[in-house]
Amino acid sequence: MTLFIGVLLAFTAILIGSPLLALLLGSALVIIFKFPSNQINQSLGTNFLQIGIIIIGLTMSASNALEVTAKYFPYISIFVITIFIVGIFLANLLKVDKSLGLLIASGTAICGATAMAAIAPLIKAKPKDLLVAFGMVFIFNAISIGIFPVVGNIIGMTNEAFGAWVAMAIHDTSSVLGAAMAYGGSTIEIATTLKLGRTIWLIPLILLIGLLYKDKSNSKTKFPIFIFIFVIALLLGSYLNLAQNTLSLLESISKIFLIAALFCIGTQINYESMKGIEIKTLSIALILWIFASVVAYLLICLLYTSDAADE
Repeated sequence: MTLFIGVLLAFTAILIGSPLLALLLGSALVIIFKFPSNQINQSLGTNFLQIGIIIIGLTMSASNALEVTAKYFPYISIFVITIFIVGIFLANLLKVDKSLGLLIASGTAICGATAMAAIAPLIKAKPKDLLVAFGMVFIFNAISIGIFPVVGNIIGMTNEAFGAWVAMAIHDTSSVLGAAMAYGGSTIEIATTLKLGRTIWLIPLILLIGLLYKDKSNSKTKFPIFIFIFVIALLLGSYLNLAQNTLSLLESISKIFLIAALFCIGTQINYESMKGIEIKTLSIALILWIFASVVAYLLICLLYTSDAADE
């Protein structure tokens, strides 16, 4: 019976096409209908997400993507370094466990659960700490998908500015794209390009943590290979110069995969991932999330002010 409900909720999410609804329905399947969360592995959601991103790459212009990346990457770099340092500072100030503080700082600065999973073996993070860190990411991701598009519309952000904002401010790639889909227009193309540019900061993070935690037995960490596949798809799509009806079809297919990914990720939000969260841990994650949102917005304002002055 729960399997039927799960399939029904998944199809409902895909048909309606709402990123936030997909996340909430996935969570409801586990919390309300008691569907075992281990029946839908988190990697399934990740696979759907990566396929969706690669398909988006086929619909984009390589020259436009390169132009946008060159324009924003210095600001993304400032954002990542600032958030990481402030996150470590807050963890020390609030006396949060060192490993947990490092997980939260890395996840908020770069790419949420992906960054956390990448450095967890290097710092020998406890499974409980990793579960708590994941739980907080899921909470703020769900809130972000609902709040960011509303705020963006209220303050009248352009598609490009909003795409850049969510690409910097929101933790996970899935939620960045969820918020971008909700905003509409060309936002998702900007958000995808810049979010993957932000993810590249995983490389120096892993190298830094590797130096600080010298343990060759823990040297094996995975960098998202799909980023390189996305670049190939981007170049291929630009070379083929696909017709508009083909591009529209690919955009619809990518949206199905992204909605399915958010539904699967939603099933990982359960009581087990929430019960170990302490007030001080939640406080650092909340403060850092708000701070990251403000810093990202200010950096975009600075960029646009600089561009206006040059004209």
